[in-house]
Amino acid sequence: MKRFFDEELDQLRSHLVSMGNLAISQVRKAVRALMDKDPGLAGEVRAGDNDLDRLEMEVDAEAISFMSLRAPVARDLRLVVVGMKAGHDLERVGDEANNIAKRVKRVCTQPPVKPFPDLPRMAGLVEELLRDALDSFFEGDEAKALGVCERDKEVDRLNKEIYRGLASAIAAQPDILPAALELMFVSKSLERIGDHATNIAEEVIYLLRGKDIRHAKRLTGESPEELLANGADDGES
Repeated sequence: MKRFFDEELDQLRSHLVSMGNLAISQVRKAVRALMDKDPGLAGEVRAGDNDLDRLEMEVDAEAISFMSLRAPVARDLRLVVVGMKAGHDLERVGDEANNIAKRVKRVCTQPPVKPFPDLPRMAGLVEELLRDALDSFFEGDEAKALGVCERDKEVDRLNKEIYRGLASAIAAQPDILPAALELMFVSKSLERIGDHATNIAEEVIYLLRGKDIRHAKRLTGESPEELLANGADDGES
């Protein structure tokens, strides 16, 4: 039987879906604007950032209202808390997409840098991670969430490779320094987007299992998979 406040949770989910779709679109547009050297498309990204800000505020307002009026416990409380955290991460993804868009105009005015194939590859990977993290939230898919956490290591590796490649290019051709630095900042923004996707995936595990797997290896010596396997779920369903 549908509970009388389920519609309120559905509204929260709906706004998170809108935020997720918009955040992914912003990242895709920003990277395409950079690759195509299209300041017009970059301008669309910067204009769209306000929409993500408004949606985050709506998610927070709905979550706070729900907690104040319904006093949720267990799974419902975790859902609202995770929803608020996911909304914050998605807003930060929008900020990073905006940072990439800001650099398009600067790159266009500088001597061209030899294309680095790892940059579009990295962009494609972080978009996949973001989509999978959101799908794991809406589908309640623990395995997909854990997969996001594991695959983020590849994003970190690519970021380091891009830095090394650009540093070598600067040494060989000093006049590309300004453009190469911009691309380094772009790479860092993409790496941060991957981190935000991982944050969402980790919160999904908390939602489903009541276990906090953040910093698991450093604090407990166990991988997230080991931590989840070694003990019962925390909290009530």
